Amino acid sequence: MALARPKKIRLGDLLVEHQVITQEQLSAALETQQSSGHKLGRVLIDQGYLSEEQLMDFLARQLNIDYIDVRRREVKPDTVRLIPEVQARRFRVIALEEDPEGVLIGMADPTNIFAYDEVARIVQRPLKLAVVKEADLLKAIDTVYRRTTEISGFAAQLEQQMSANDGTLANRALADAIADAPVVRLLQTMFEDAVQVNASDIHIEPEEHDLRIRFRIDGVMQVQTTAERRIADALLSRLKLMAKLDISEKRVPQDGRFHIHIQDKNVDVRLSTLPVEFGESAVMRLLNQSAGILDLAQLGIPGHMLTRLRRLIHSPHGLVLVTGPTGSGKTTTLYSMLKELNNPSVKIITVEDPVEYRLPGVNQVQVNTKIDLSFARVLRSMLRQDPDIVLVGEMRDAETASIGLRTSMTGHLVLSTLHTNDAISSTLRLVDMGAEPYLIAGALRGVLSQRLVRRICENCTEPEPLDTNTQILLGHELGGMATEITFMRGKGCTYCNDSGYHGRIGIYELMEISGELAEALHNNDLTSFARLAVQQPGYQSLRHSAIQLAAQGLTTVDEVVRVSFGMED
Repeated sequence: MALARPKKIRLGDLLVEHQVITQEQLSAALETQQSSGHKLGRVLIDQGYLSEEQLMDFLARQLNIDYIDVRRREVKPDTVRLIPEVQARRFRVIALEEDPEGVLIGMADPTNIFAYDEVARIVQRPLKLAVVKEADLLKAIDTVYRRTTEISGFAAQLEQQMSANDGTLANRALADAIADAPVVRLLQTMFEDAVQVNASDIHIEPEEHDLRIRFRIDGVMQVQTTAERRIADALLSRLKLMAKLDISEKRVPQDGRFHIHIQDKNVDVRLSTLPVEFGESAVMRLLNQSAGILDLAQLGIPGHMLTRLRRLIHSPHGLVLVTGPTGSGKTTTLYSMLKELNNPSVKIITVEDPVEYRLPGVNQVQVNTKIDLSFARVLRSMLRQDPDIVLVGEMRDAETASIGLRTSMTGHLVLSTLHTNDAISSTLRLVDMGAEPYLIAGALRGVLSQRLVRRICENCTEPEPLDTNTQILLGHELGGMATEITFMRGKGCTYCNDSGYHGRIGIYELMEISGELAEALHNNDLTSFARLAVQQPGYQSLRHSAIQLAAQGLTTVDEVVRVSFGMED
């Protein structure tokens, strides 16, 4: 590691001199660099003349410094914050370690003398250099520079201002002119932090003495901060104003939505308020419209199951259901199906509450109970619109289920969702809702049940030792092969906030309605139906799907147990 100021090197000439690239490749890269404005190293990598690892190793050797893999290194937030976030992003630098001799600095471009001088001026201590990948550096910056301190600070400012104004800020926050008010800055920072860590929901929960703000990240709740409960009214008033809700009504639940632009991302926010013991609780679902709709092949559905599912959704008529609890990814799967089916030769109409993603070429209807525009009413009317494919956001009641089933028997493909534990129990749910068994037998073509399990963080994965009982349990599902498989877990690192998980992946169960199953349904023999369903060729339970992911090293045994065990196969 170098304690001296870095030297400027002519990267291209050195790469040619050491025969890493050819002179022709350098000339082509320099020509591209002039038009793009990107750094030469990035251009060489993008054009495939060398890999990023080759470039990092070369720079490290030429400058006599270390090449450090940030993903495998534990970094302390206090050390990273020796360099303010603005400068860290601007100069592509990160503080990795500090000791009495100085601070170890990772740089994406260790030949940038200006960046070195600026960091030395900020840190005011001797610098030791290392070269790191730019993508890994930026990912570490995104993870470490959380806005927890800012959120707590704005919450404290808001509480102080409310005390000084005798609680009148809740009314002042209703004016659009006070864009610099602490409540506005608090909400802005809170949304920025939630988007940065890919939170799916923000929960604002008043308790007896505190206001608790939590994020749902990868399906698990995490406390973001706590503040004085008295600021809750100001927060809720501002959120209701943004969602065009009744700011004076605090006694009944309300639902609304609004749109925000955060970190170059367009985010739709669905707001739900609920009166609780100590005020109003608010939950905001964040929908990143910039991410786009995934293709079916990108959902992680096993290949043999995906082939069968595609055959079902390309049928000219019938009902296909996607089932699972709230937050299991049902809507994502439905939209992926529509994306595949959507083409100018078919007419698609959806009835949803709410419309979560806009699909070009699809007629989407938003349910509005205030004017009696219900699922059932839209379904009764939409058949006169001559659709080929109908999507029903959710079968919530007997009338919606009955109309959906009958629609699917009159030459239409109907896609919908149900809240059930697995594919088999979906038919029992339809019967419980009042649907006639003969209607279900004639209309239902297949049911896809799904859950989301957390992915192991790829930056801190390690083998997981299992106790004997767990091996026996897994061996039962894997045919006695559990002892031959190395299961993995995440140790916990900076990238995953020491959770060992980063992101989620789906587990799936697909049930196709064969002639035998339809006959059992028609006879209302639900016991035989359940028995025949698990005996279908290629049938795979949710539990088995989860264990397969664990055997592939994509999730942990703990996640398998948390999500799938306890459910009936």
